[in-house]
Amino acid sequence: MHAGSFIHKREMILESELRSDSRELTRIFAHELFHFVWARLGNPRRNAYAELLKVEMAAHARGELGWSAERMKGRCREFTESRTWRAYAAESFCDTAAFLYSGNRHHDEFTLARKWRLRRERWFRESLGRRPLSI
Repeated sequence: MHAGSFIHKREMILESELRSDSRELTRIFAHELFHFVWARLGNPRRNAYAELLKVEMAAHARGELGWSAERMKGRCREFTESRTWRAYAAESFCDTAAFLYSGNRHHDEFTLARKWRLRRERWFRESLGRRPLSI
């Protein structure tokens, strides 16, 4: 684990080793930053993102856009409102944001098929647009 976000304390911790790898630092920072966005996103947009994931799961889409989401995805047996499902949706959202906004489109952890990447990118563009995001 390279980082952690503490939403209620409004703190983020990054491993000092990341200073030597700016691409990885940027990717992980973007992921952690979007945990704050997720927390303030509101239920309608969180639910809409979860619906996108349900379509992927129903289609047996394999892969993810980061290790944290991949790990949680493997724990989801069904698309219920379980704690595991909500954790997966949050990690997937943050990993997708890191993929989209870190400037790094190539990484060993980016295993989700292009078709599903493009659908997520469209969701982010339509749902978040260019307006300021609350953190």
